[in-house]
Amino acid sequence: MDVIIISEFCEDFSNTDNDRFFYLAKLLAEENQVEIVTSSFRHTTKKHRREPIGRWSFTITFVEEPGYPKNICLRRFQSHRVWGKNVLKYIKNREKKPDAIYCAVPSLTGPNLVAKYCEKENIRFIIDVQDLWPEAFRMIFHVPVVSNLIFAPFTILANGIYKRADAICAVSDTYCLRAVSVNHKVKETTTVFLGTELAIFDRYAAGNSVLEKKDGEVWLAYCGTLGSSYNLICVIDALALLGDSAPRLIVMGDGPMMEEFQAHATKKEIDCVFTGRIPYDEMCAILSEVDIVVNPIKSRSAASIINKHADYAASGHPVLNTQESQEYRALVDEYHMGFNCINGDSDGLAIRIKELVDDYKLRVQMGKNARRCAEEKFDRNKTYKIIEDILLAKGNVR
Repeated sequence: MDVIIISEFCEDFSNTDNDRFFYLAKLLAEENQVEIVTSSFRHTTKKHRREPIGRWSFTITFVEEPGYPKNICLRRFQSHRVWGKNVLKYIKNREKKPDAIYCAVPSLTGPNLVAKYCEKENIRFIIDVQDLWPEAFRMIFHVPVVSNLIFAPFTILANGIYKRADAICAVSDTYCLRAVSVNHKVKETTTVFLGTELAIFDRYAAGNSVLEKKDGEVWLAYCGTLGSSYNLICVIDALALLGDSAPRLIVMGDGPMMEEFQAHATKKEIDCVFTGRIPYDEMCAILSEVDIVVNPIKSRSAASIINKHADYAASGHPVLNTQESQEYRALVDEYHMGFNCINGDSDGLAIRIKELVDDYKLRVQMGKNARRCAEEKFDRNKTYKIIEDILLAKGNVR
């Protein structure tokens, strides 16, 4: 079977790359002809690229994209628009018409054009919803009525993609429900969390951490983007309230608000380390050394089940969660793998931090529960076979 995977935001295709579509391509390529179509511009580093790292059993095609300087800027949407048109042109000129296209959403322009093309050419079109656009934008620019008018064109694009899909997969039930709400063909959707390959995570976790932990220290860790969606200010304020009894804060990742977070940590005089962006294997090694993890996503975020949830669960540590996603909060409660806290409440967060710092047995038990959640819900070695079955299914084809 000839399969194209379209994903604008692929990572670097290195041995330690934990990208969902990179993993899926390797899985599918065992018995199929697979091509990943991605961007010449790498979103995380804001740099262009021409060649993948290493050789793989599938084809990687970089389609030209102008690029943009920041995550939130007008040039980004224009860049996505150009990339989408270039993707459609590439697929139309491809020597062979594919049997199926598996398409990450967002971005929107490219998937919308490809959806229309697949409908016209009778190609099976499967979407994988990674985030909700424009819903995610409203967290940043939230003005009643005005926001709806500004984002209306994005809603039209998103709905056009969702309604043309022959099968719908997503990283959470929340996203599946949004997509199928405008689709009258798909009867059943499929949720497969982003997840991680636990065997690989465990191998990396067994490596040497670049940070040295002193006897008796308790560490609280955050990993991910340092941007406007994440309320590390609240975490820092909570630690400041605990004074000398506060755990050490380990922050892995970078982003536009890194300097602001660092400055606030300095002002509050808390014990912390900002590692910056580090390779996935190093992150796993550090996560294995910490005692508690924190998921401080701001109010009104459209995020549901995300990358860090898998890594946190795999690490086997209790999570302190302020994210308001009912889907993730229910998972935390179901597995009793940490505490759901009130968003933005540094006093309440401080109470829960101290409870875990003071109770070693509780940390251990919640950590075991978190690991069980990872094994049952987040292990790609099990869950991604579901995606393979959907993509290669012979039924539900036009």
